[in-house]
Amino acid sequence: MDRVLVLDFGSQYTQLIARRVREQRVYSEIWPCTRPLADIAAFKPQAIILSGGPSSVHEAGAPSIDPGIYKLGIPILGICYGLQLTAHVLGGRVIPAQHREYGRAEVIPMGASELLEGVEEATSGKLLVWMSHGDQVESLPAGFAVLGRSETCPFAIVADVPRRIYGLQFHPEVMHTVSGREILANFLFRVAMVHPSWTMGSFIEREIARLGVELGHDTVICGLSGGVDSSVVTALLHRAIGTKLIPVFVNNGLLRAGEAEQVQAVFRDRLGVKLRYVDASEQFLSALHGISDPEQKRKTIGKVFIDVFEEAARAAGPSAKWLAQGTLYPDVIESVSFKGPSATIKSHHNVGGLPERMHLKLVEPLRELFKDEVRVLGKELGLPDEVVGRHPFPGPGLSIRVLGPVTPAALDLLRGADRIMEQEIRAAGLYDQIWQAFAVLLPVKSVGVMGDSRTYESTCAIRCVTSVDGMTADFARLPWDVLSRISTRIINEVRGINRVVYDISSKPPATIEWE
Repeated sequence: MDRVLVLDFGSQYTQLIARRVREQRVYSEIWPCTRPLADIAAFKPQAIILSGGPSSVHEAGAPSIDPGIYKLGIPILGICYGLQLTAHVLGGRVIPAQHREYGRAEVIPMGASELLEGVEEATSGKLLVWMSHGDQVESLPAGFAVLGRSETCPFAIVADVPRRIYGLQFHPEVMHTVSGREILANFLFRVAMVHPSWTMGSFIEREIARLGVELGHDTVICGLSGGVDSSVVTALLHRAIGTKLIPVFVNNGLLRAGEAEQVQAVFRDRLGVKLRYVDASEQFLSALHGISDPEQKRKTIGKVFIDVFEEAARAAGPSAKWLAQGTLYPDVIESVSFKGPSATIKSHHNVGGLPERMHLKLVEPLRELFKDEVRVLGKELGLPDEVVGRHPFPGPGLSIRVLGPVTPAALDLLRGADRIMEQEIRAAGLYDQIWQAFAVLLPVKSVGVMGDSRTYESTCAIRCVTSVDGMTADFARLPWDVLSRISTRIINEVRGINRVVYDISSKPPATIEWE
């Protein structure tokens, strides 16, 4: 299987590059730019993409790269900082731009190029692109030619065609670059000659074979929450190891209204999965008592989950040696800094929240997949739409949607608000158009008036976003009448909430979840 390596220099768009490559049915991975040249060569990528980044190549400690990468004979595409670094390392000159470019810009193609071949927009004489840079290349290294320029950037597209090294000052991976996908596709298929073989069908075949070897005759405990990720893990492992899989559904007291009953009904009654149900709500709520910090919430929940699963493993006998989890690639990216320029955003309970010492070994079959790929995988495995199409729900549950200490009273308020919000979105026919929708209970009280009496009660925030893979997101433009019904019903029906606000933040700079 051909694969593309994306080297990360700290750009907020690095994950998007990997996603755009996979959309072309080509497997991609993100590595830190600090990985040794020997590792890169051993990976045997068909192509390498150098991401953007916030640094200047002239800064002390700025992320760099082993110059030997340009001698591997592998096609390379440098994006933004990746272009500037390529020019700097190979003998060109990079300077602070007289006119910094942030936002939309026009790039004028200059002559024929494999990158722009077949791009309809290029025939009009200009490309609408997204720029985000303070430095720019002043002079090119020997062997490079200019293929496109903007009004203020003379080297917006460059290439050393014989060596198959290309550079773009703009970001083709973002939606604002109109022909960005076509440009990336041209680099993959016309320059690097990559074969598109990354499909969920091929993933199933490869993963089932790998799991059979890795797990052998051992029994696997699978934490099933009823969400998309854990449901797909359960279906995949069931196909791979059959009865050696023991799915355990844990009620941690942090579920949405009616969720425990719904999950059991779907998996036991409709799918015929032999599900073990464990009500550990008191155990989780006791461990969370008095904790307000979101990272501590995650780590506490991760520890209690392990305690519960290890108890299930002891009950299953000595052959139970593995814990399966629905960790996804975005979880890994957000939880691990790679010891490079990208910062850790937050830990996930199934990545950074696990205790260092536990008796079960981890198996994470979805670790290299994005969310939309998991949904496709679920359909390939025969899961019903009501499971595959569910909105994402965080492993720590409602604990990270109660800002501040987690109490039974706060959870009851939040469940009531969340139930009403989902009912109204479904009634409006909007559920499947939204990536994720949920309520957040804020640690804020405000004055209100109900029935001519003064109230001083809690505030609830509504968060609805649109996205493709969860790596970037925008707030959903809900109709005003829908928002009005949600607000009116919550205030009227949930005693203890007298104010509802709507979150209109995008990701980045915000994250989808508040904690």
